[in-house]
Amino acid sequence: MRTLNLLFVSSFLIISCNETKEEAPVTMQKESNPGVVSAYTAEKYSGPSPTTPEDTEYYEPVPAKVTPVSAENNVPSDAEILFDGSNLDAWKSVDNGEAAKWIINPDGSMTVKDGAGDIETKERFGDIQLHIEWKNPETPRGEGQHRGNSGIFLQGKYELQVLDNYDNPTYVNGQAGSLYKQYPPLVNAANPSGEWQKYDIIYHAPQWDKDGNKTKAATITVLLNGVLVQDHTVLYGTTEYIGWPKDEKHGDGPLKLQDHHDNSGVSFRNIWVRKL
Repeated sequence: MRTLNLLFVSSFLIISCNETKEEAPVTMQKESNPGVVSAYTAEKYSGPSPTTPEDTEYYEPVPAKVTPVSAENNVPSDAEILFDGSNLDAWKSVDNGEAAKWIINPDGSMTVKDGAGDIETKERFGDIQLHIEWKNPETPRGEGQHRGNSGIFLQGKYELQVLDNYDNPTYVNGQAGSLYKQYPPLVNAANPSGEWQKYDIIYHAPQWDKDGNKTKAATITVLLNGVLVQDHTVLYGTTEYIGWPKDEKHGDGPLKLQDHHDNSGVSFRNIWVRKL
């Protein structure tokens, strides 16, 4: 009799567990995004599906109005201008922290001053949207990595390559549009030497917990001259010239532009950023 009772109890528990599992409501939850309030954030949905359009409509908060880029206005109204051709006040020398010594040109661009060293923003950034335009000399100087070489370093650590790559073979993870020594571009969308090139970048910084464990890798999306060349690419770590990527914990960092020390003649203009 004791054996039968135990069997009965076991069977009842199994049936009960199955019934509970089948009756549990389905949970739908979107990942929360700090600073954004949504009717769908952290809410649970169960029961019958909504039956009218109004059941899934909401009206607050209303997104802020931003004047977009246009022929009359080449900077969004909520962007921070890092270089507009008038001065280098937002920048400093990486070597000594003094005023940046690159050359400001009459056309509103700046050119790398060979030997002056890298420059970086005084302000530090994390997640950003970045717009930057650059140009190589019309008459090419050098070959391979010595033709129009510079770089744009996110947080001072992750390099998006600048290079004259219209007709200049080199290693593909070092050409224009590459994340240096990690990922080549999806396509070569470079304009001819002497023409302006345009990068539009969405960058999300890496994250670590309080114990120094990485919880999220850096990601970057890049359009070169309006063409997608990096599609939410995950960075392994820093972009090293020699050796494997380094993956040390860090906070916000500057935007850095490279002096490659080979008389590259690279120029930049119209640099602005939107914090995300």
